[in-house]
Amino acid sequence: MRHYLTSSDIFSHIPDLKYLPRWGVLLMDLLLCSIAFFAAILVGDSLFDYHLWNVALSIWEQAFVLLVIQTGTFWLYHTYSGIIRFSTFVDIIKVLFSILTTSIVTLLINTVSRHLWNQQLFLNTSLLIYIGTAFILLFCFRVGVKTIYDDMVTRGSKRKRVLIYGTKAAGQAIAQMLLSSGPNSNYVPVGFITDGNDMKQYFIQGLRVYLMNDHIAETMDQLGVHDVIVSPLKMKEINPATDLEVFLQHNIHILTTPSFTTWDKAADMHNRIGRIENIQIEDLLERPTIQINTDNVANILANQVVMITGAAGSIGSELVRQVLNYNPSLVVLFEQAESPLHDLYLDLKNVYPKANIMPVIGDVRNREKLENVFSEYHPRVVFHAAAYKHVPLMEEFPNEAILANVLGTKNMADLSVKYGVARFVMISTDKAVNPTNVMGASKRIAEIYVQSLFRKLEKENANCTKFITTRFGNVLGSNGSVIPYFKKQIAAGGPVTVTHPDIIRFFMTIPEACTLVLEAATLGNGGEIFVFDMGKPVRILDLARNMIRLAGYQPDKDISITFTGLRPGEKLYEEVLNQKETTLPTSNDKIMIARVRETDFDVMQHNVDTLLSLANQNNAMKVVKQMKQIVPEFKSKNSIYEQLD
Repeated sequence: MRHYLTSSDIFSHIPDLKYLPRWGVLLMDLLLCSIAFFAAILVGDSLFDYHLWNVALSIWEQAFVLLVIQTGTFWLYHTYSGIIRFSTFVDIIKVLFSILTTSIVTLLINTVSRHLWNQQLFLNTSLLIYIGTAFILLFCFRVGVKTIYDDMVTRGSKRKRVLIYGTKAAGQAIAQMLLSSGPNSNYVPVGFITDGNDMKQYFIQGLRVYLMNDHIAETMDQLGVHDVIVSPLKMKEINPATDLEVFLQHNIHILTTPSFTTWDKAADMHNRIGRIENIQIEDLLERPTIQINTDNVANILANQVVMITGAAGSIGSELVRQVLNYNPSLVVLFEQAESPLHDLYLDLKNVYPKANIMPVIGDVRNREKLENVFSEYHPRVVFHAAAYKHVPLMEEFPNEAILANVLGTKNMADLSVKYGVARFVMISTDKAVNPTNVMGASKRIAEIYVQSLFRKLEKENANCTKFITTRFGNVLGSNGSVIPYFKKQIAAGGPVTVTHPDIIRFFMTIPEACTLVLEAATLGNGGEIFVFDMGKPVRILDLARNMIRLAGYQPDKDISITFTGLRPGEKLYEEVLNQKETTLPTSNDKIMIARVRETDFDVMQHNVDTLLSLANQNNAMKVVKQMKQIVPEFKSKNSIYEQLD
């Protein structure tokens, strides 16, 4: 029977009912007050024999005068203005105050009447009984309508039934928003989920609270619930990668909503309801917000000229935005891609209208162009993010990898020294550790060059340019990363392609990576390679399966997963540190200093010059052979260059 009521259309029209007009609410309230008054008279008469009291007015006259006064207090407190089915605690208080005010007025009238004419208009005992009876009736009317409406909507609505994970303010706000939205929402809440035993079996806003445990999926199935909304506050408290796994494993649709503080206060309820959206795989991989010493960052960036290469890229553009928060005097955006730079510049001018931003089209391989930029703007801090990063492509074109990643870095480093840059921060990669591909090896060569350059300069001048290198792994949502690629495949109906079932990778969010880059820039004294705490590695196969589930499909049933084999230069796992390297701690427990072997700059300069000469000759095999001589740990995998090992 319960299932029939739930699934039938008997109550499906309930959410579409119009609101009861204010005069209708007022008439209903006055009717209930009339009932309360006559009930009070009957009780008073049975207890005290009404006819023995000296009362000037008849019962009907008393009722008329009382209702006139009550109507005035209803108007005073606007008790009839609210929508009954959306009644809140404030509405109940207004009702109570209106009844108390009516009673006080009638008692005062009684006092004056008794003093002037030795008669009173009302029986005081009946008035006191009226107070309690009227409040109970009006309270029950509002709570009853609200409860019946919510129950009818929950049972009869065609909207999706959901549980809300999180019982604090954010979760309760979502529930209230959904309950009051009527047909404007696709969801109707039927309960809450809590992590604490102290809350289970409780009710919030008339909805039961269920305990988060291994049986929550079974409970949801019994309730006919296949969607859960995770409140933004709860997302900050939990580890999404593990605490939401039970939902993923049982194909429960996970939803969330942006933090309430990010909403436009002027937005109407319909727009807010529309902000409830599918949780993204990035949300499952995010870690707690990293705290950095912003004062130290401000000390090196405020009122300084900052230059960022690769400014329109995934890392570069986020670096630009974070740098602008520290009020530099000028930010030079150096980028070879015209359209992305144009789009970035327009976006930044809209968000930071007062910021001094200079976009410059150019290539880090063009030393003459760079010389013009350095001589004109004299940057004080340089973030070098420009690079070629795609492993398979660079395996095909090693000459281009050397020219972009090695020559580009060399040009930037040499000119930074020439023009007195205070800090030079290079963005590197975990693929530079024990490299198995051309891209990783090219970044390792760039690391060695700037390190050895600093060691030589430091001996001559302690106040020389401080060269700092930062290493981190894959960045969520970056251009060409696996997550956007999987999303496209899922949207196309599959299959999702994974190179190997055991391949794993480290992941960071773009803001997280850039925040650590800024912190590392303040910690570095020069010559360091900073490595970041990347958390636990993620198996790409698990990533693919979770993305399919989050999209509302079942892996290997709705969308298949196929294995294509490791690509040229690709290895099963990435390392953050070389096996021979050790780390030193810093003031930020998320950042460590890698201790690596040192190389004489004169030797390195000769090796790099030879490498660049070979790259310009477009002889790939000789280029890779020279790279292996500079980086002995470079061992190719799944590549034609394995023959050189």
